[in-house]
Amino acid sequence: MARNANLDLNHPLMEAGLESPVDEEGVHDSFNQLIEEQSQSEGLSDAYELQELQRQLDDEGRDIVPYLSNPGHDLRERRQRGREVEWADDEDRDPGERWSSATMKILSSMPSRTIGRSRGAIISQYYNRTMQLRRRKQSRPAIRDFSRSARPSIRGYGMEDSTDAEGADVTKRERLVNNLQNLSVNDRVRMLRAMPLSVAEKSELRRLALQKERPTFSGSQIPCCSRLKYYIIIAVRQSWYSWLSFLHSLQLWQVALKRVSGRFGTGVLSYFLFLKTLLFFNLFLFLVMGAFMVLPQAVHPPVLPSDRRSFSGLELLTGAGYFSDTVMYYGYYCNYTIRGHCRDDGGGQNISVSNGTTLDCVTKHLSYNMPLAYFFTIVLAFFITCIILVYSMSKSFGQSFRIDKSHSILAVKVLCSWDFKVIKKTSVKLMSENICTQLKELLAEVNHKHVKNTLCQKLWRLMVHCLAWAICIASTIACVIGIFFFSQFMHQDLQNRAHSPPKNHLLDEASLLALPVVVSLINLLMPGLFNLAAWMEDYQSPSVCTYVAIGRNLMLKVSVLIVLCYHWLGRVANDSHMTHQCWESFVGQELYRFLLMDFIFTLLDTLLGEFLWRLFSTKVLKRKRKPVFDIARNVLDLIYGQTLAWLGVLFTPLLPAVQILKLLLLFYIKKSSVMMNCQNPRKPYRVSQMTTIFITLLCFPSFLGASVCVTYTMWSIEPSSSCGPFRGLKTMFQAGKRWVEELEKDNPNLSVLARAHSYLVENPFFLFVGAGIFLIVIYFHSQVVDGQRKIISLLQEQIENEGEDKKFLITRLQSIHEQKRTPTQRLSSQGSSC
Repeated sequence: MARNANLDLNHPLMEAGLESPVDEEGVHDSFNQLIEEQSQSEGLSDAYELQELQRQLDDEGRDIVPYLSNPGHDLRERRQRGREVEWADDEDRDPGERWSSATMKILSSMPSRTIGRSRGAIISQYYNRTMQLRRRKQSRPAIRDFSRSARPSIRGYGMEDSTDAEGADVTKRERLVNNLQNLSVNDRVRMLRAMPLSVAEKSELRRLALQKERPTFSGSQIPCCSRLKYYIIIAVRQSWYSWLSFLHSLQLWQVALKRVSGRFGTGVLSYFLFLKTLLFFNLFLFLVMGAFMVLPQAVHPPVLPSDRRSFSGLELLTGAGYFSDTVMYYGYYCNYTIRGHCRDDGGGQNISVSNGTTLDCVTKHLSYNMPLAYFFTIVLAFFITCIILVYSMSKSFGQSFRIDKSHSILAVKVLCSWDFKVIKKTSVKLMSENICTQLKELLAEVNHKHVKNTLCQKLWRLMVHCLAWAICIASTIACVIGIFFFSQFMHQDLQNRAHSPPKNHLLDEASLLALPVVVSLINLLMPGLFNLAAWMEDYQSPSVCTYVAIGRNLMLKVSVLIVLCYHWLGRVANDSHMTHQCWESFVGQELYRFLLMDFIFTLLDTLLGEFLWRLFSTKVLKRKRKPVFDIARNVLDLIYGQTLAWLGVLFTPLLPAVQILKLLLLFYIKKSSVMMNCQNPRKPYRVSQMTTIFITLLCFPSFLGASVCVTYTMWSIEPSSSCGPFRGLKTMFQAGKRWVEELEKDNPNLSVLARAHSYLVENPFFLFVGAGIFLIVIYFHSQVVDGQRKIISLLQEQIENEGEDKKFLITRLQSIHEQKRTPTQRLSSQGSSC
């Protein structure tokens, strides 16, 4: 009952999109005049009713003020409904479960239910006077433009006693049908939908309104032009909806994502959505790098050395050998300005320009400064990626932190989730599975109970948590130390092989895979140890277990990447022997090997950890239990691979293309493995904030760390002197400074540009100021979102309190009615006994 009492027929959503008759000034004056006449005619009866009510309350010892303080109190309604109503059940039933007819009358008179029955007749007179004017303007009035008292009323509909209910119901139904008939079709649908009546009564009212309206709008009376206009509008609308449906069907992996969501819920779906997001990021990087760096250099290739190696096939794993002298790596790009000749079809003829002069096409050159393009393309790509990431993160924050309580969504999900336009059997089955999984998640969240532990149990759980975290941290530190010393050993071995004559090129290239294999093996085995620690802790909530696993895997990945970045930018970049060869290309090859080994070990994990385990469990152990998809480990693997791709953009411009191919294959392999080898979680749970956490981890630890490493490389480390677009410079950053100096030398008027570059770009102070402002904006946005979340929570609490207040009010009215009814029953029983 409290839920129904919260319904408001005047809600703005019920009135959105309706036209307004505000411009009808003359009709508006007549409407106000009708209201004044109605108020004057009812003044005497209301005053008499006040006196009568005061006498009754004086006899009962109460005051009239509480009655008059209620804005929904209607004196004429009380006069018409003042007679007693017989109960249908006995006295011992719960008054909060089923309300009497008198209570239903009072309920229908409450402010949340009434829209002004006293002005119901005014509506009909108003529409009768303005119908002709509206037909001329071909517009309908909007419900929102009327006052609350000037709207169709249902108060008292179907609430009369059985003595004269038939005549009163017929009169009220005719009045309500007349009011509905004068509304537009959209207004009528919204009004009927908002009325607290049964479905049968709503259907009957709609049928009566249509029967009375049908003779007025017969097809013979519609003009030909209006009919043609109507057909054109319908055709255009259907074409627009068909186009939108076609665009919606072009979305990547739409059907596959629906299948995953229907069987495994929002947790597993968040992994595939995150993979799809990473695919679009890499596609953007590939287009930018290909358009401004790879394509110009491929069209104008540099002179290659004569002793270039042939393709052996091992390059697909190592990335070295034949690939070293291609556009894939940094060392292939030239350090000069590419100049191309423009010729017309005549072959060297003069071309006239707009001012009448002529230019020799052979002497006109199109220049492309390759070092400058390389530098600014990297900067622009990272800047745009940062903006997209921050926007996605803020948007995801706003969506995920909405207060969606499960007990309030459950009814909406049950009654309003089905799409009746779906007619295909596969789509129907897919939608039913999706709704069923969502209901399981919501019910699991509703039925989740917080277990109250004793002091000893709390101490025991604290000790177990501390032990689990100690094991995870100690194992992570041990792995990081092992990677540090092993990378040092591999670097010394590389130096020794560089000073000694080569024995076997294939063996030397294969030895480069040792470090990527060791790191990928650690990334494969350590999450299993983390899952064992989580099994020891025995978390009650699956979502908490997932977040803890994400934190531990993140700790491992970040530690490994820090050691690797030190190895590449500390040891390799500062090695004098590598500086003379091309350390940037070597780092690019290392990143390619790490990315490829990560993909191979992910496939091994899918094969061994999911497929073979399912076969062993079903064939050998004779159990139907299958492995559960590990969201934390798979998502952190994606973030780890994307961090490698961002680090390698500077050294390997085509590394985003490799990442795109990896993600495409990974999606189909993981989707097939999940559908065949995995089962639903034993405890369903809803992850409303998991996508936000993924985007946040992608932004701050991953992208921020990659940006810091790339910025440090461009600003502080000396480039190789024998290769790359920045050879001969102290830092990569000096490419922009040299370009500004050349512009100032060619045109002294551009000296302002040189000074601006010196103060704004070369000075790190402005870089820190810009980064600080950016972080402040992010902080304030997060605070705004948090404030909105708190306000929404307070508003929902207020709505719940108002519902409880209405329930309390109805219960009190019920008890008062029973108290008044008891003396009447006693008198009637005494009379019958006499």
